[in-house]
Amino acid sequence: MVSDDLLRLLADLVAFDTTSRRSNLELIDYVQHYLRRYGVDSELIFDETRSKANLYATIGTTDSPGVMLSGHTDVVPVDGQDWHTDPFSLVSRDGCFYARGSADMKGFIACVLAQVPQMTRRSLRTSAHIALSYDEEVGCIGVRRLIELMATLPVRPMMGVIGEPTGMQVVRAHKGKQAFRVTVRGRSSHSAYPTEGVNAVDTASELVAYIRQLQQNIRVHGPFDDAYTVPNTTLHVGTIHGGTALNIVPEKCVLEFEIRHLPEQDVDRLVADIRGHIATVLEPPMQAVYPDTGIEIEVLTSYPGLSIQTDAAVVGLVQSLLDDTEGTQKISFGSEAGLFAGELGIPAVVCGPGSIQQAHRADEYVSEEQLDRCMRFISKLTDLLVDGIAFS
Repeated sequence: MVSDDLLRLLADLVAFDTTSRRSNLELIDYVQHYLRRYGVDSELIFDETRSKANLYATIGTTDSPGVMLSGHTDVVPVDGQDWHTDPFSLVSRDGCFYARGSADMKGFIACVLAQVPQMTRRSLRTSAHIALSYDEEVGCIGVRRLIELMATLPVRPMMGVIGEPTGMQVVRAHKGKQAFRVTVRGRSSHSAYPTEGVNAVDTASELVAYIRQLQQNIRVHGPFDDAYTVPNTTLHVGTIHGGTALNIVPEKCVLEFEIRHLPEQDVDRLVADIRGHIATVLEPPMQAVYPDTGIEIEVLTSYPGLSIQTDAAVVGLVQSLLDDTEGTQKISFGSEAGLFAGELGIPAVVCGPGSIQQAHRADEYVSEEQLDRCMRFISKLTDLLVDGIAFS
């Protein structure tokens, strides 16, 4: 049975429309004032426009490495989705709580905040660190500024829990992602005289075919990791737009593709292969017709995969607090855990209430059972922090 305080916090958090295209400052201000009520100071790390911010706070002594509890504050859009309730108003029905962000991932943030009164009333010998970020949903962008700040701290967290929705299962590995926009610049002409132009759509289609060829090769030859639902790296062309009219040879075509790669996959080699194919196969025949044609490739987002060993301290700790007998999981979607591990050396697992199957869709929800499991986990963690666990 979840507490009224937790549900009030969750209702307040989901009421803030923190879709990534919008500011998250109202929510951050709410959290900062909430923490201040319990004597907890926090630091805000703004983006360049000062319309968004990360938040970092410590409960306990600043010279204690401790455990970081981290989540992102932004949510995906509701545009075009067939919601049966107001997506920014928490609705309870049949043991589930419906709202945008309830699972991904304001449910976890609400659980962390609901435990703050207990954490502050008791003397933590080992600290708890709260880290909230912006713009995770559009490429783990905001957390990079938070990481820059944390890199300057004299003492950093010893380990972290990233509260993405995993059904409260311990995830120790996830894929990385790189996303690209490709602009093909051709030369227009009358379609009756196509040899006088350079067809940008044709060239873009050849690139799509090459990316598909790379994907087919990986599907056959790997590498593979059967612990993932999709056991190999995937390449995917998601959008393509080009041309203005049927009787005009198109002078421009833009496509976007992504690579979701196993942590051990040499993704830089894949990208180099694509760039090499563009430079040696696709561009020369274009430029032989018209020198000013060409292909530009732009990196949209990039974040690393995560791979934490099964015997890592953070894995054992979280499993013990959950009484987890199912072992660890690997997931195909990404998180900020890979950045904390790679940039700061903070080993982190992904573990939070709700299911990714309910995220990003209409009528998103988190169940009461999942919130209760999360609260019991954080309560047990608090007990350990009071005792002053020495992490190694």
